[in-house]
Amino acid sequence: MNACIGFGSASAFILQPIKIPTSQRPILIRNPRNLTLICRAESKPSNPSRRNDMGGNKPTRRNPRKSSYGSSRRSILKKSFTQEQVIFTKSVPEDPVVAIIGGGLSGLACALSLEKRGIRSTVFDTGLHGLGGRMATRAIDPQPLIFDHAAQFFTVGDSRFAELVNGWLEKGLVRQWQGPIGELEAGGCFVPLPSLSPRYIGVNGMRPLADSILSEKLELSSIWALLAAFEDPLPTPNSRISTAFEGAFVKGVDSVSWMANNTKKLFPSQSGGPHCWTFFSTAAYGKRNKVPQENIPNATAEKVIEGMLEGVEIALGLSKGSLTRPFYTRVQLWGAALPTNSPGIPCVFDPQGRAGICGDWLLGSSLEAAALSGMALANHISDYLQSGGSRPDEFAIGLHDAFQPIEGHDIGQFPGLEFKEQVAEFLSSKT
Repeated sequence: MNACIGFGSASAFILQPIKIPTSQRPILIRNPRNLTLICRAESKPSNPSRRNDMGGNKPTRRNPRKSSYGSSRRSILKKSFTQEQVIFTKSVPEDPVVAIIGGGLSGLACALSLEKRGIRSTVFDTGLHGLGGRMATRAIDPQPLIFDHAAQFFTVGDSRFAELVNGWLEKGLVRQWQGPIGELEAGGCFVPLPSLSPRYIGVNGMRPLADSILSEKLELSSIWALLAAFEDPLPTPNSRISTAFEGAFVKGVDSVSWMANNTKKLFPSQSGGPHCWTFFSTAAYGKRNKVPQENIPNATAEKVIEGMLEGVEIALGLSKGSLTRPFYTRVQLWGAALPTNSPGIPCVFDPQGRAGICGDWLLGSSLEAAALSGMALANHISDYLQSGGSRPDEFAIGLHDAFQPIEGHDIGQFPGLEFKEQVAEFLSSKT
């Protein structure tokens, strides 16, 4: 849900797919005299400590050996950030347009906040199935089978995010998830969590929330998502409640950290099959079985499916091999699922380069963090533009902040749900 921001003088708040041009013809500039320099790149002074013992610069090879795989992305980024600094020499235009790269909730919230302050923007996104980042919902025809295969639900702890959510409520895009949610210990012991903070879900899944915003004009963990459809309901574990749970943070199981019944969550009045479940792996399991997510080998997919279904059996307290096989399965690897550390700042902005970054990873790993980060960067850019850009150094933010570890579940953070305290309180009330 992170987005990179730059601005110049282009057109209005629209979604543009990022595509590499297929034409190989060079672009000819026929009248270079009419060009205006708007930025320049300055090289940083070399580090004296890198000189050799003779006092001169470190010798370089005339024909340096190149890897058959080309330059690494890390080396390119390192060169870009340590050797050159882009500085704009032209003043901020009277009618600037912000380019937002990334159409997750953070980027969309930034675009929406910019629009409210009268600043146009264009959103660029590479999503093949739609925008929204982790607000992802997949429908499998012809039945259809419906899965939220990224963000499962969200909570509200900030008044600014509450304003956005209240708008979704008024439009009928979200509702509270009233079904039982709790923690499922290995062996089938389910402990429900008290409903102290409302839990929200998209009425028709998470992706329509992203669509609704558009229509209004780091270290990361890897998580496997297993989408599975069953003909019959899953067995009810040894629970402290009479009704079957709909969502659970799984404890004591190596391969599964979360499981949710999408059918009951999205269609609570529906009876009968199919029963669509989303299972998330633990971060440790995802790391051990990580592969290129663009091309998952069939052998790895089968291994993950079997391993996670075995984990479901352990969580439910079932004997090995007794779980009824799902008639539909699909796995997806979120290779850059959630941050494990964060600078704890709302946004990053470089006024000299006229570029900013927003995303949930800056504040934590929740939908609320993503929205607040986008709003913060929008307001920061708006203030900078309205100042005329004459005092750029006053608007620099987050360029040198250190990263700190963050806590939370493997599938994210949920402000307002303090799980350990609530579970302890619930258990003490039952004794």
